[in-house]
Amino acid sequence: MRLSLPPARSRPVLLLLSAALLPSVASSQTPKGKPADSVLLTAMQAELTRAMGALGTAPGASSTAPGASTPAETPRPYFLSYSVSDSDQVGLSASFGAITSDTSARRRFADVEVRLGTPAEDNTHGDHRNSALTTVPLPVTDDRPALARSLWYATDRGYARALDGYLKVKTEQQVRAKEEDRSADFSSEKPAHEILPASPPLKLTGASDRDAWEARLREISGLFQQFPDVLYNTASLEASTETDYFVSSEGASVATPNHVARLVIVARTRADDGMDLFRAETFEADEPAHLPDQKTLLTKTRAMAENLEALRKAPITEPFNGPAILSGRASAVFFHEVLGHRLEGQRQRGDEEGQTFTKLLGKQILPPFLSVADDPTLASFEGHPLSGHYSFDDEGQPARRVDLIKDGVLDTFLMSRLPVAAFSNSNGHGRAEVGHMPTGRQGNLIVTSSKSVSDTQLRQLLIDEAKKQGKAYGLYFEDISSGFAVTTRRSPQAFSVIPLVVYRIYVDGRPDELVRGVSIVGTPQAALNRIVATGNHQEIFNGICGAESGSIPVSAVAPAMLVSEIETQRQAQGTARPPILPPPSIAQAGAPAQKEAQ
Repeated sequence: MRLSLPPARSRPVLLLLSAALLPSVASSQTPKGKPADSVLLTAMQAELTRAMGALGTAPGASSTAPGASTPAETPRPYFLSYSVSDSDQVGLSASFGAITSDTSARRRFADVEVRLGTPAEDNTHGDHRNSALTTVPLPVTDDRPALARSLWYATDRGYARALDGYLKVKTEQQVRAKEEDRSADFSSEKPAHEILPASPPLKLTGASDRDAWEARLREISGLFQQFPDVLYNTASLEASTETDYFVSSEGASVATPNHVARLVIVARTRADDGMDLFRAETFEADEPAHLPDQKTLLTKTRAMAENLEALRKAPITEPFNGPAILSGRASAVFFHEVLGHRLEGQRQRGDEEGQTFTKLLGKQILPPFLSVADDPTLASFEGHPLSGHYSFDDEGQPARRVDLIKDGVLDTFLMSRLPVAAFSNSNGHGRAEVGHMPTGRQGNLIVTSSKSVSDTQLRQLLIDEAKKQGKAYGLYFEDISSGFAVTTRRSPQAFSVIPLVVYRIYVDGRPDELVRGVSIVGTPQAALNRIVATGNHQEIFNGICGAESGSIPVSAVAPAMLVSEIETQRQAQGTARPPILPPPSIAQAGAPAQKEAQ
């Protein structure tokens, strides 16, 4: 699994950045009333009903087994669902003061899920989970015959794929050893019915709106021309409006809107020794008009460029094993990678999963002053938007708050409709990108603490701990870019988190020293049990998380934390030298254009 910087897409195809200064996302507050697109929903429901009544029994649906005198019956689906993503997207990007891309797209995609056999054992069993899914583009116009034809074709392909998977499952069950977890393949759930109004039109389609944002992006990216060591930069605005539809043979019928705007600013430089460095800022709101004003964006951009200049000259830190403070943002990524992924339901079953916490239910896995929940029903936290918010998951189940860890004790896991031992039902966390089967995934991971101190006190605790261990300094991780976690048995149960801004805090009172080239590494149980105390306020990290069910928007909220021991290693150095020639000055770059204009 990997967490990274988010492209601003409504259905991101992973990492979170601070949402400070941003208004609350309002997509979840769409009032009930006007029904969603009736043409699309009607076509979906009609074709689903027709398919459920005919597949497995229609002419040509049977096949003759080799050597048999009569056709062998093919199984009828016990479950069929259609999930449609209907979106409008606009993207603008600029670099060094010039527009580099201007795109717009209208898309409709359908995921058709077909299950054969029984909920106890079906075609998705074991390694064949993807045999249930077929994805096709749909017409973007409300042409019911064309929509029905596309769904019909996708269903036929999906049934053939599911049948192939089911036969393989049956064959493999005859030759494989007994599985450790013999839970069912699909849970029984109450079908949901919630038809909300379609997402409103995108508010970036007019020429004046686009012209205004082009001018803003040119100004933001043009600021980097003042910094000769910046090799690359981009300022990108992406806005989307999307409505997701879900119908199933169980009777579920759900339509939910979503609209989002993201502004991502990225810049890169290279130190003299060849190490590549970058910084990024991300801003998110429900629509472009609610993003921060230009003065705020320019202030953030200049600070980022100045920090890159400082990082180029900063010393490379040596591998370290000692006390450290992770800022709230860094702490949020830490919990997402080190803990969150290992509490996703599907990781508790299967021959390949490491199952770090599977046998630890009811036992303490964190210090007793820490509790962890995942609450996708929250659209915002203290007035700031959360990327991991949704009303219904991608299996049509209502989003729910799940208290994962209470006072350090593990209570449950994040569940989709794939059961595991001791948990046979979904808790509204079945999530996926279009074209992927849903699995248990994080939404808004919220970490709370009953042992919190002020920032000043936390810093003093760090210095005291470093002195106790005979260290000259402790580390402070201020900003972070991404991380990844390994949860399979065939690899070490390890994690890595990549900080961007790291300081040495000296015990003798010397000024804090900016350093570079650090990555945090370790194993989960050891790292989690070395948390000593936390700060007294929480910070937000919004981003995109990639795993087996695709890339999805997530959030993590956590306080800063002091750990008694953290291990770091040096990042890859790089061998490419900085550019030989200096960049052209602004005057030089503009001279040809001015002459040409004359």
